[in-house]
Amino acid sequence: MEGEVGPAGQSGVPPFMPDPEAKQHALEDFARYVNPQKVRILRAAGLDIIEAYREGPWVWDLDGRRFLDCFTSAGSFNLGRRHPLVVAAMHEAVDRLDHGNFMLCSREKADLARKLAEIAPGDLSCVAFGTGGGEIIDFALKLCRGATRRTKVVSTVNGYHGHTGFALSAAGRKAYRAPFEPLMADFVQVPYGDLPAAEAAIDSETACVLVEPVQGEGGVVVPPVTYLPGLRGACDAAGAMLVVDEIQTGFGRLGTWFACEHFGVVPDVITLAKSLGGSLVAISAAVFTEDLREFLIPNPFIHLSTFGGSDLACAVALAAISVMEEEGLVEHSASMGRILQEGLASIAADYPDVVAEVRGIGMMAGLKFGEDSMGARMSAALVRQGVLAIYSANEPTVMRLMPSLVVGPEEIELLLRAIRGALDEVVDGATAPRPGTVDSATASGGSTGRPARPRRRPPRVGA
Repeated sequence: MEGEVGPAGQSGVPPFMPDPEAKQHALEDFARYVNPQKVRILRAAGLDIIEAYREGPWVWDLDGRRFLDCFTSAGSFNLGRRHPLVVAAMHEAVDRLDHGNFMLCSREKADLARKLAEIAPGDLSCVAFGTGGGEIIDFALKLCRGATRRTKVVSTVNGYHGHTGFALSAAGRKAYRAPFEPLMADFVQVPYGDLPAAEAAIDSETACVLVEPVQGEGGVVVPPVTYLPGLRGACDAAGAMLVVDEIQTGFGRLGTWFACEHFGVVPDVITLAKSLGGSLVAISAAVFTEDLREFLIPNPFIHLSTFGGSDLACAVALAAISVMEEEGLVEHSASMGRILQEGLASIAADYPDVVAEVRGIGMMAGLKFGEDSMGARMSAALVRQGVLAIYSANEPTVMRLMPSLVVGPEEIELLLRAIRGALDEVVDGATAPRPGTVDSATASGGSTGRPARPRRRPPRVGA
């Protein structure tokens, strides 16, 4: 499977000139100037990939290997990589726009806000912009606290919402929070999917409940069908807000525009990011009710973001939404998701001693294994099969599979074959070397391949 050529051509060679030496230099520089431990961990997991060429659902490593991208940067590439219509919109926008002045009103912001209000469920019609997921979660929690004049925030164990201030305080993994404690006060966590526990925590002091409709980093956990409706009812009874984090699940991932629609729930706030940027720009948004906007009327400058919702990003995001509509990608996702889920169920039936459970809805899928080390081992084995997939950070026994929504039945079948091949390899204990790569010891002149520890300060140029 490795070395095949994707849609860029059928010549038998990658659509660019591979450069393994440049890849090695990139890894060494990343280790020296960014994070050496990240390089060590990724190299150990077989994920020391330097993306060189990207097209549709495919990505090529700098050494020439092609991969079906089934991680998609945790759902950032629903439209695939560099969709030609989105790229064209980016070129057109660059010819006439820049970031824009964040203190002024913007036609591009207004156009995108109107479109988001159009596709959002229920009465969600007001929009605020940011650059990334953590930033927009911070805004949503600030909005709920300000509007309710309450401080308590209820989130879930193993939830993931970003690494900024309010978002980190709501994080469901203690390892992320512990080095920075004490964090924000009045954040309470309850087990995900446990409605009685949530109902017990939601009271007259609660500003909002923050929840993912399906947990991503938590291991592709699908809650009971009554969970989100139950949270909606508990929030209504207590006068609290319901914030649904759709940063990974939004824009067709579950076969509906937004995952909350799958559960028949309209929250008070939806947070969006990742695929909103069409794979080209950083942009996030919160879509919320007019009732919540009342807090902002006397406080129009209470939350500012210099680059949040830049004119360039808004133009690209509008193009991304247009592509989803024109190509019917929400409906296509539902169709491809059924094929994927059925195929994974068949694999689980054939490997009952290895695969403990198939999780997910539509094109957000997870394979839960019975052994703790299987997530990392399967990531490495899938790379050798030509598939890029990464296990869930907060639940490493689960392999998360989130292909681009532009895949067809052929790519789904390729993925299913690759999973079977990877399972056979892992079960048999095979550790074949990856073809086409530079051995780390050779590339480093006979060393162990371990990235050099950075100097305390990089050497001065010309010194």
